[in-house]
Amino acid sequence: MGIFSKLFGSSSDIEKQLEEHYVPIFKTMMNMPPSQAKSTFRHLLKQGKEAALEQGTLNLPQNFGDILLERESHDEKLKAVLAKKRADGVRDEDIRWWGNMYELERQMMIQVDTLSRFALFLKLTKEDGFSEDEATRKVRKSFPMFGVPDDTSETTDEDRPLPYELKDRINIYIEKMSQTNSEQFKKEIERSSTFNAFIRKEVKKGNI
Repeated sequence: MGIFSKLFGSSSDIEKQLEEHYVPIFKTMMNMPPSQAKSTFRHLLKQGKEAALEQGTLNLPQNFGDILLERESHDEKLKAVLAKKRADGVRDEDIRWWGNMYELERQMMIQVDTLSRFALFLKLTKEDGFSEDEATRKVRKSFPMFGVPDDTSETTDEDRPLPYELKDRINIYIEKMSQTNSEQFKKEIERSSTFNAFIRKEVKKGNI
């Protein structure tokens, strides 16, 4: 389950706990004053709710990951969807981890990822003088990009979006490599076309 799924039941409880989790992150990691950190959180939460409503996912059951795994064996369409994720290394436990969260947890992760990428893009274009194309390439080498694995509208081949179900394992791997072999980690990413291509290579090696 997600970081709050075991502890809270009501929507207001979840939103409060999400705020207590993300506001300090915005203050420390993004150097935001307290008022900006709170307003940023509320804005992202609002965007996340709107996205969930548009996608029809706001009221997904709490055990949605378990439901997907149970249906996979007899639902051919679902089996095909999950097969694409499994081809990228997704396991049953990853499907449970992502699927059994509250939807607002998932949406906040997605919104924060988008914010982080956009903040770097703005810095590269507005402060560092990079063109938009150059900045985009640097952003794609700085962050893993998640989404639908067969979406080739912006990237192709090994640069395609990674399944969100891999997010936790990837974060653990990034933290481990940043602490134990930081320079080699950076060199490997730099040699790859994107962060996603590097991650896919590491998944195939069994390192993630």
